[in-house]
Amino acid sequence: MELRKDPITRSWVVVGKGEDSPAASVACPLCPGQEGQSKPILALPASGPWRVRVIPHLDPLYRIEGDPGRSAEGIYDRMRLVGAHEVIIETPDHTRNLARLGDEEIEQALLAFALRIDDLKRDTRFKYVTIFKNSGALAGEEWVHSHSQLVATTFVPRRVLYELRAAREWFRQHSRCVFCDIVRQEKRQRKRIVDEEGAFLAFCPYASRVPYETWVMGAPHNSRFEIPDPTADRRDLARLLGRTLRRLGQVAPAYHLVIHTSPNELQTKGELSGYWRTLSDDYHWHIEILPIAEIHNRSYGIKETYFNSLAPEIAAAQLQALDPA
Repeated sequence: MELRKDPITRSWVVVGKGEDSPAASVACPLCPGQEGQSKPILALPASGPWRVRVIPHLDPLYRIEGDPGRSAEGIYDRMRLVGAHEVIIETPDHTRNLARLGDEEIEQALLAFALRIDDLKRDTRFKYVTIFKNSGALAGEEWVHSHSQLVATTFVPRRVLYELRAAREWFRQHSRCVFCDIVRQEKRQRKRIVDEEGAFLAFCPYASRVPYETWVMGAPHNSRFEIPDPTADRRDLARLLGRTLRRLGQVAPAYHLVIHTSPNELQTKGELSGYWRTLSDDYHWHIEILPIAEIHNRSYGIKETYFNSLAPEIAAAQLQALDPA
């Protein structure tokens, strides 16, 4: 397999067939007692029984060894699948999902996310590091046991590049962070807010792509998820995230969750050249949650225009009315 770049959209595509996956074990590979199947990258707490465990992906798309070896084939670019692909096991309990964990347990998972992003950003080969979670069969989750995944890549995903460009342009024009402006307007209008806790809020974005799309964001400006703002408590974020996921669980059987944080500032080449002058001021980390609701929804893929049949103002009101207990 290799990465190939589309010269028109500037997106990278994985092309080819990987190695055959090992035969699935009867036992869940993420459960306690199966630790011998993989070497741990991180465990919290550091001693005693683990509550959160990070391991290499059992069938990784990206591999940590080597150099990307970027090369040209005429006008086209390609490179090796160098990166990191890890699994964050959010709880030793096979029967509980992230939404049903306690606030302290969710906080531990968030801490593991931050520690791994921070560590991998020290590798100058990687331009972007993020966490994503596919929850539910409709989202394509790999194991029922509650987990998220981390990927570190030698390129920046296209949607993040869109965000970076828009944030930089907004800052150039207004000398303000566009995400901070969004937070201020949502708090002022209070039409799309789902919930709040401390310095954090959950809201349905103005141009939601799917029914019940929800963003979680801190009001204090901070470009890096992995470096907490001293004025924002990670336990508050855990409380809010738990309540938000429990609300969404009542309207959708599955969801995709992605943490959007700033790219690796040790990387200055390629698509990231010229971004660093105002990045810490113009970008703002946030969590995007896209539920997969059982509502007829059309998406015009050719034009990349979404059709959302449920207005975010109505979605926010419906979610706010649900009991998050």
